[in-house]
Amino acid sequence: MSSLHVVSVKTYVAIFLALMVLTAITVAVAFVDLGPLNNIVMLGIAIAKATLVVLIFMHVRYSTRLIPLIAAGSFFWLLILFGITISDYLTRGWLGAGTPWGH
Repeated sequence: MSSLHVVSVKTYVAIFLALMVLTAITVAVAFVDLGPLNNIVMLGIAIAKATLVVLIFMHVRYSTRLIPLIAAGSFFWLLILFGITISDYLTRGWLGAGTPWGH
């Protein structure tokens, strides 16, 4: 049986402050017109915040090797589902599907 790793309050406060700073940056970027880069910057910040939450608050960083493997497998499965959804969305105009009769 593995020993339980206890995360210090200092680490939790540091991660909380990092999440607050990233949230403030997200709000600030929302008021700046970066064109198509707005979505990319905000998604990058969201990924960074999600990574901090998963690693620290969900204790994936300090768990056995199986838990990060399951987390990575879940993320890979999510990418597959997004890929299937995007491929469906991008190919909807093919073969005339969804167009009215006679057009």
